Amino acid sequence: MTYGGHHHQHSQGAAPPGFGPPIPVPGHAYGAPQPPAAPPADGPEFIAHDRHNSVIVDSSGVSLEINGRTLEFPWAVIATVHFAPAPFGAVLMVAVAHRGGMLYECRVVARSKGMLPQWLGELGPVLHHYLANRPPGHG
Repeated sequence: MTYGGHHHQHSQGAAPPGFGPPIPVPGHAYGAPQPPAAPPADGPEFIAHDRHNSVIVDSSGVSLEINGRTLEFPWAVIATVHFAPAPFGAVLMVAVAHRGGMLYECRVVARSKGMLPQWLGELGPVLHHYLANRPPGHG
């Protein structure tokens, strides 16, 4: 399978950044059940940040910082992670779908238009690494 290869831009209405009710996010979703395997203690990481928001993906889970508030999601509580470019500007949208049903979205503005494709290309393989290797009962 190829991850991070296709990114769709949609012209849906722009929602304000931050928290809100669960909403569908166009783009990629990872988290389909996979054969069991133990995730490594250390692994790849992804970091994207701007002046107000950040997304960090590493062996401990996904961390979203939105206007000074940090939300930490260990892999055990994550159902899926969606990401896509925003339909306007050089903005990365990342949404964590919690096993409880809530969706938490963070938007990070790239300093340059060239940075957004780089983020999109790096994020897919890192998410796949962790979500595809979760133990049974977590997928």
